[in-house]
Formats: sequence, C-alpha cells, structure tokens
Amino acid sequence: METSELLKKVRKIEIKTKGLSKHIFSGEYHSAFKGRGMSFSEVRNYQYGDDVRNIDWNVTARTGDPHVKIFEEERELTVMLLIDMSRSSFFGTVNQLKNEILTEICAVLAFSAIQNNDKVGVIFFSDRVEKFIPPKKGRQHTLRIIRELIDFEPTGHGTDMRSTLEYFNNVVKKRSICFLLSDFLTENYEAPLRIVARKHDLIGVHLVDPREEELPNIGLIRALDAESGQMRWIDTASKRIRSEYAQWYTDHSQYFKRVFLRSGADTVTIRTNESYVNALLRFFQRRIS
Repeated sequence: METSELLKKVRKIEIKTKGLSKHIFSGEYHSAFKGRGMSFSEVRNYQYGDDVRNIDWNVTARTGDPHVKIFEEERELTVMLLIDMSRSSFFGTVNQLKNEILTEICAVLAFSAIQNNDKVGVIFFSDRVEKFIPPKKGRQHTLRIIRELIDFEPTGHGTDMRSTLEYFNNVVKKRSICFLLSDFLTENYEAPLRIVARKHDLIGVHLVDPREEELPNIGLIRALDAESGQMRWIDTASKRIRSEYAQWYTDHSQYFKRVFLRSGADTVTIRTNESYVNALLRFFQRRIS
C-alpha cells in the first residue's frame, strides 16, 4: 500500500475510534478493569470505622496515638491484543471484512487504554506468531499499531491458537488485560488458555459473520478454503452438506464458549451485521455491574 494512502486510512480510523474511546468508552473502560493491586499511600490518625488490620503499629507506638496505613489502587495496566490474522479473517458479507472490524475494535481498545495511561502491546498470529509489538504508552505507539493492522501481510494462512497462547505466556510476565480477538474457527487450545487465564485477565472477542453460520441453498458452487488455500466444489443444494456445515460451525462455537467458561475467562461476541460499539458497551457495563 502506498504511504500516502496508508496514512489516510490510519487518520480516518484514528478520528473514528479515538472519538468513540473518549466519549463513550473512557469511563466504562476505567471502571471495568481494575489495577494490579493496592499500593501504600500515607499514614494518618485512626478514625472510627477504619479497618484495625491496617493499623501501623510502629507509628502508633512512636506517637502514642493509633495510626492506620492508607492504600490506593495502582491504576497503570498493561493491555495486550492477540489478533488473529489468518486468512479466514479476510472474509465478510455485510459492510466490512472481519479484519477491518478487528482493526477498529483494536483501535478503540488501544485509545481507551492510553487515555487511562496504560500500556498497549500486540501479538499478530496465524498458524504461527507473526509479530510481537512490546507494550508501550502514547498516541504514536497506538498509531503504529493501527498502521500494522491495516498494512500487515501475514506469512501463514491457518490458525494455531495453542502455540500463540504459549508464546504470550512466555513473553509477557506481568499480569495484563489480554484481549484474544478471532473468529475461533479452530480447537485444541484449552490447556494453554487455562494457564493464561490464571495469570491474566483474559477476554475472548469472538467475531462472527452471519454467512459463516450456515450455507445458502444456491446450488453447485466453487469455493476457496481461505486457510488451506484449496479450491473445492460444494453442492449447497444438498441438505446433508448444509447440515454438516452448520454442525461444524456450531461445534467450534460451542468449544469456544465451553473452554472459556471452564477457564474462568470472559467473552464477548461481536457480529459483523451489528454495531461493535453496542457490543463493547454492553460488555464493559456487564463487568461494572
């Protein structure tokens, strides 16, 4: 892509998603994600109702008056975006391709994070880890992430979520908020998912295109398997074939829900024929309540 065209696209996404982050998601993001813990702030005189477990016995003994330690939440967080760049993400039957919607969602999350002075990092993956961008703060860093999302060309075609989760667990040592964004048309990742969920605040963002859920009855078609690269003829008039495909998709969706539920991780489903803004807003509000 030409540099001038790329910059125009980056600017367009920045204007749209930064506004959403500032005016819609800033308060919800701040409330939905807690800091890493409580850090010591100050010592003051004991007041009625204070927790006696917070009494500072050294200061109390030295002054002769009871004093308590005051703690405040450590707000600075690290947000990691694990983004599925496999060929199935370059598909869409509504207004945008799935990867275009993923780009906007990631931009919204990144701008929400930097407005709260949090760090943002990215792992692009397909059937391999494609690229790791270490967590940093600032607008320029977020714009770099958006540029990569728009212009990145993966070398792999398929999806290997298992090795990606293992890689993430090895390179990101401190607890983070981890958004795993994918269509989840794969399985066999439950074990590493559980490990990640124990250490990090893990959220699975499931992107769904309505045409992927069932085949239309339009007769004999020649279709490309995006992840394997194979062309094949499919008789969509066959009730059996349509039923088998629908069952294949249902099995993957149920696997996604089941393994995330078992691991204690959170999920949000975003459909390409609906507003991702509303879906994210409902997700944030659910975590707050």
